[in-house]
Amino acid sequence: MAEAMKGLKRTHRCGELSLANVGETVTVMGWVQKQRNKGGIIFVDLRDRAGLLQIIFEESDCGTDNFAKAEKMRSEFVVAVVGTVEKRSGAVNENLATGEIEVRAKETRILSEAETPPFPIEADSRTKEELRLKYRYLDLRRPDLQRNLILRSAITANIRKFLTQEGFLEIETPISGKSTPEGARDYLVPSRVHPGTFYGLPQSPQLFKQLLMCSGYDRYFQIAKCFRDEDLRADRQPEFTQVDMELSFVDVEDVIDVNERLIQFVCKEAIGLEVTLPLPRIKWIDAMNRYGSDKPDTRFGMELQDVSEAVAGCGFAVFASALENGGSVRGINAKGQAAMPRKKIDALVDMAKGYGAKGLAYLCIDADGNYKSSFAKFMTPEEMDRLVAAMKGEKGDLLLFAADKNPIVWSVLGAIRLELGKQMELIDSNRFDFLWITEFPLLEWDEEEKRYVAIHHPFTMPMDEDLPYLDTDPGKIRAKAYDIVLNGVELGGGSVRIFQNDIQEKMFEILGFEKEDAYNRFGFLLNAFKYGVPPHAGLAYGLDRLVMLLVQGDSIRDVMAFPKIKDASCLMTNAPDIVDAAQLQELGIQLNEIGVSEE
Repeated sequence: MAEAMKGLKRTHRCGELSLANVGETVTVMGWVQKQRNKGGIIFVDLRDRAGLLQIIFEESDCGTDNFAKAEKMRSEFVVAVVGTVEKRSGAVNENLATGEIEVRAKETRILSEAETPPFPIEADSRTKEELRLKYRYLDLRRPDLQRNLILRSAITANIRKFLTQEGFLEIETPISGKSTPEGARDYLVPSRVHPGTFYGLPQSPQLFKQLLMCSGYDRYFQIAKCFRDEDLRADRQPEFTQVDMELSFVDVEDVIDVNERLIQFVCKEAIGLEVTLPLPRIKWIDAMNRYGSDKPDTRFGMELQDVSEAVAGCGFAVFASALENGGSVRGINAKGQAAMPRKKIDALVDMAKGYGAKGLAYLCIDADGNYKSSFAKFMTPEEMDRLVAAMKGEKGDLLLFAADKNPIVWSVLGAIRLELGKQMELIDSNRFDFLWITEFPLLEWDEEEKRYVAIHHPFTMPMDEDLPYLDTDPGKIRAKAYDIVLNGVELGGGSVRIFQNDIQEKMFEILGFEKEDAYNRFGFLLNAFKYGVPPHAGLAYGLDRLVMLLVQGDSIRDVMAFPKIKDASCLMTNAPDIVDAAQLQELGIQLNEIGVSEE
């Protein structure tokens, strides 16, 4: 039978006690981690969000009734204990914050009994994630997950503190809005009051925060829930949290300045990390040429080398064809990896094909300086020497090459660089490398739709010196856009916004929007711009990703309380689920059979 609190008040959390409390009478409450019955003495490890505490029960101190309760305790029972803090009578546990003390129980109450949990409640659990997510309320009791969520709370509090001190106002924007499917797919919510119409859940508060700038609020921020119906991976969820901000009367440097100081403040306050300012910056084209990625991991080298000139005119048709078609030939030097087994090299070739390449050329330089290559027979010794020199190849090196259009070459070698960085253990997991990526292309050509599409969104301002290209060569335009990257992960991105009507109309024209279509989608914003709009810019961070990286985690699921799995479902609540027919009828929705084709 569970006992009531009966006026009992907790005085401390378990992990808060120390030698400074020796001699004090305290009341602690929590979950039983483990019970060890040694005959006349019982040890109980009591756990709450602050940590573990050893409780010692002896019948002579706590009485027969309380000792009997201790004998009954099992894993995950919820109990309250009144006792005296003492120095440990046995060996000190140096792995425990409370390892020098224990509490000698005087009184105890069993507040709640528990069934045997389906998996142990312990840090670094080896239980399959699917089972843990089904019982997420139990999984969340694990000390490592609790530390993550406590740190997330601290990070969020420090973000609010800093931005408030910088004159930002926290303003909430709507969750139910207008669907603007330009980018990822929207989640749609049917309207009962307006049959046949739908709200779109926000992919970001982009349009509303720009309207707030039109309304004179100057500096806005929000810890915003956002939704995207897209394929999931380790750092992506269908619903996620953004640290969203927008500033008026600013340009690129102003946004970067306040955000660098925000990062510095949050890292210092949350995890004691000293971040040196200013942060490094790399132009987008340089990041692609050097790392094959617009979110490069700069904790190790192995940069890409453009060897197009070195192989120009060579007899290897793969290289020659790539150059004739306007592409390039680039390589990476895996130092000391010439003896890599052929099986591993073949795996890298398969990986390259998965990123769109036709293959991956390789060249091994053995200890005697001899070449073993997949393409040596197509090139002269002089051409091979010139290529090795261009790659700064030495005895013992493995050289890998991709030849194709630049986007494919970048993608392939960027991915292989990361894979080799992991295999060769080149990445220092204790380093935090922040950097800005700037001067992104504004537009990219969509072969399927045969039109330009905005890389960020249609409200991004071109760089001033590239404005003439709006009429002559839109593909050359660089954006006043910037991403913040940490250890190869995009933390966030933003841009200076277009605030002049003529530039905005030109942008819609380039993107293939008729004026009427543009007003149908974004009329409320475009109309607001007619009444005086300040120059403005903004940025949004993925809060989940930021916390994941600062706790050195592998997945954002480890820093979210109730995440979804890869198919965007919740194993614990069984969402999404079917609803009553009456609810569908009220919304005017009739379901077609899914997966059944009509003959």
